[in-house]
Amino acid sequence: MAAQPGFDRRALIRGGMAATAAGAIGLSAAGTAHAAGPTSRPLRASRATAAEPRIYTTEEWGARPASGEIVIENHKPTYIVVHHTAEPGNSEDYTLEHAKQICRDIQDHHMDGNGWSDTGQQFTNSRGGFRLEGRHKSLEVVRGGTQHVQGANVGDHNSEVIGIENEGLYTDVDVPAALWDSLVQLVAWIATQYGTDLANIKGHRDFNSTECPGEILYGRLQELRDAVGNALGLSSPTGDDVLAWPLLKPGAVGARVRAAQHLLRGKGFEVPVNGVFGTETKRAVAELADRHGIKHHTCSASFHRTTDETGYLGSDIWPLLTPSSRTAGGGETADAVGTLLRSRPSGGTRAASGDKLTQTDWKRLLS
Repeated sequence: MAAQPGFDRRALIRGGMAATAAGAIGLSAAGTAHAAGPTSRPLRASRATAAEPRIYTTEEWGARPASGEIVIENHKPTYIVVHHTAEPGNSEDYTLEHAKQICRDIQDHHMDGNGWSDTGQQFTNSRGGFRLEGRHKSLEVVRGGTQHVQGANVGDHNSEVIGIENEGLYTDVDVPAALWDSLVQLVAWIATQYGTDLANIKGHRDFNSTECPGEILYGRLQELRDAVGNALGLSSPTGDDVLAWPLLKPGAVGARVRAAQHLLRGKGFEVPVNGVFGTETKRAVAELADRHGIKHHTCSASFHRTTDETGYLGSDIWPLLTPSSRTAGGGETADAVGTLLRSRPSGGTRAASGDKLTQTDWKRLLS
């Protein structure tokens, strides 16, 4: 469901809502948040903590028993990762019973369809603003603040991430206000339990080549960091703190596509350099992923999803394409860099001079 007419939640978050977020979330008696410094700090630097919000347990929503062992790792997760479920879509049933049914449907799909031992994500957040435990034991382990229930929601990073599935599809519509508010509260609590750096509040696409959590919700992640930071007396991460690889999909056009085509040619793929992400480019990206054993990861809760994300160029593919030297690939890398530089306003990048290029340099060029 799109945002209500005349109600600009982005403006509200940036203005008065952010100023009162601490009151909405609830600060503990440990102390009042102090003024933030000029740069982002780890959450543990603040004395403010978010109160635990109401979270419905696996028992309360009628979860099946897990079919295998729940792995509890003896360390904290590094990242809090935001997903969207994609399906069953943007329901206007905002009831608690609907939220519980979503959890049962997801678990059935993950266990019966994917062959997993339990639900993949640690928490689920409904469009009606209800927060529910996903994988068994997730709630009690987060309460402890020192360990991590290993889930199955981000490819090749499940020992590092705690995932939150947000009910709905957010490729071109905004999230309901109730879902947003409950997400802020849940993330703030998890972050205080683990001392998570605000820069490590991420989206699924920051790890895998997938649309998840949707262009609109992904585009609001900085607002999410801001809201959590304001509630906890912390400054927001800077642009460099949250540099990310872009997601390019078939049909995309522009300088970044042209640069990717140069880089693919440098890897030996016969693709046109026309700035259009067409069939040949998609095929080359998919083949590159296959060569390196990169698995296809859509959002794990999308149990009726029909969109084919094969050939998407995202966070797990860019590092395979971007060499550390401008002279690599028979001049194609230099052409890619030149294409990106010409597409930016003068002085609009801080990519390293000389021959060497780091992954941070590439992210700046592609941003």
